[in-house]
Amino acid sequence: MRNNVCCIFNLAPHYRDPIYTLMDEELLCDFYFGDKVDTPIKLMNVSKLRGYKKTVKNKHILKTGFLWLTGTWKLVFKPYKYYILTGDPYILSNYLIAFFGRILNKKVYVWSHGMRGGHSANQKILFKFFFSICHKVLLYGEHAKDYMLSEGFNEDKLIPIYNSLNYNKQLKIREKLTASVIYSEHFKNNNSVLIYIGRIQKNKKLDLLIDSMIILKNNGIKCNLVIIGQDIENTGLESKVKKLQLENQVWFYGSCYDETQIGKLIFNADLCVSPGPIGLTAIHAMTYGTPIITNDNYTKQMPEFEVVIKNKTGDFFKEGDLTDLTSKISKWINLNPEKRKEIRNNAYSIIDNKYNTNYQIKVLKELVNIN
Repeated sequence: MRNNVCCIFNLAPHYRDPIYTLMDEELLCDFYFGDKVDTPIKLMNVSKLRGYKKTVKNKHILKTGFLWLTGTWKLVFKPYKYYILTGDPYILSNYLIAFFGRILNKKVYVWSHGMRGGHSANQKILFKFFFSICHKVLLYGEHAKDYMLSEGFNEDKLIPIYNSLNYNKQLKIREKLTASVIYSEHFKNNNSVLIYIGRIQKNKKLDLLIDSMIILKNNGIKCNLVIIGQDIENTGLESKVKKLQLENQVWFYGSCYDETQIGKLIFNADLCVSPGPIGLTAIHAMTYGTPIITNDNYTKQMPEFEVVIKNKTGDFFKEGDLTDLTSKISKWINLNPEKRKEIRNNAYSIIDNKYNTNYQIKVLKELVNIN
């Protein structure tokens, strides 16, 4: 055992590689990971972590929606002082760790979406009980904190830690980026470019974006769209584009894990649009200075929507409202160069201040008393 910190996470997704690596180096954590979840997600190579101990089974408990991470609850009896867990109230093994942690005078922190509203009565009872027995709740954003404060939680229990991608690598790439002809060469025009990056799923509502492009086109406003990511649900998006004869305006780029290329694609786009919940797409877009439009249903949004600040880093449209979405796109693809530069700098500032691994490790080190 290298230190007093035990991390038990239900999965090790690829995007978490930078923060887990930093935790491995600076907190000297021991890591235990679950093996898989229902949604296909690219995983990181956990064996490279010096503190990696074991991958355990994520077991579904009948059809209740609850999970059990096999063998992890017994780790509470190991000589760790701090535990950092995936803060999912449906992982029942975590309740035992939190319960015995209090008896054994150990600190149990959960890294969680928290509560954001829209819960059923039973969910609210479950969530409030789970978070109440944990010492601290590390939250992805301020929206959850505000909601939980309104539900009676003490402020010192709730700590926004936000989210991050590979910030230090991305910062080096960002510093070298300049305007390029990547889109004019591909599309053979100089039209404004919309971008989406992330998994292609039905709940992302990208079909709404395609419909918006048709309206814009009919109004004499031609724009291009690049979609970076894999279609994991057979959404039929490519068929729709062909049916509407937009093949020359839509570039299905496919999956891409080359961050230098991703940086170039995002930096040179005019606007990132995610009609459904936005998630990590928001951090990616803002890291390279591209404004965002997403929907205004904050209860159903992913916590990263908070990087979108009206008129400073992007805008919101009324959820499901094609007319409003089209209007917002039209507004944001016509920024003058001076305003575009201002928006870009606003985006950089938000990422550099909070949504990065350096900020996160600072919060974690304070929690486990490492100076």
